[in-house]
Amino acid sequence: MIRTATPADVPVIRAMIRELAEYEKALDEARATEEQLREALFGERPAAYAHIAETEDGEPVGFALWFLNFSTWRGVRGIYLEDLYVRPERRGGGHGKALLTELARICVERGYERLEWSVLDWNEPSIAFYRSLGAVPQDEWTVFRLTDGALGELGAPSR
Repeated sequence: MIRTATPADVPVIRAMIRELAEYEKALDEARATEEQLREALFGERPAAYAHIAETEDGEPVGFALWFLNFSTWRGVRGIYLEDLYVRPERRGGGHGKALLTELARICVERGYERLEWSVLDWNEPSIAFYRSLGAVPQDEWTVFRLTDGALGELGAPSR
């Protein structure tokens, strides 16, 4: 079952974010607090949205956290999937596909023309799964990121 996340889901979303970060070998970078997530997902102006995958008995086993983007080429919004995670012991049960299916449904219903996400180059199981759904890698693009000191230095007020 897939459902829209509620404020009561914030602790489990944070826990799964940390599990995902550990899987991606970057646990020290997962610093978001429950308060930050609650504000981002359920504040006055949400920055992101989330869906929860549950078992038949209501146990949360996965989540998708996403936000809206915009394509200047297409002229319409799309969804950027920030995180898709299913707990290891529940993988293979269709939860990941169900989460992506729900996001694709939202795109179609709202007239969005893209559903995009990033995957680590070494994550072959996920890459194979995404390809099986018809997703196409954008190999010609390289992701760039500014954080921490480099971001602060570039964004510092001129003196």
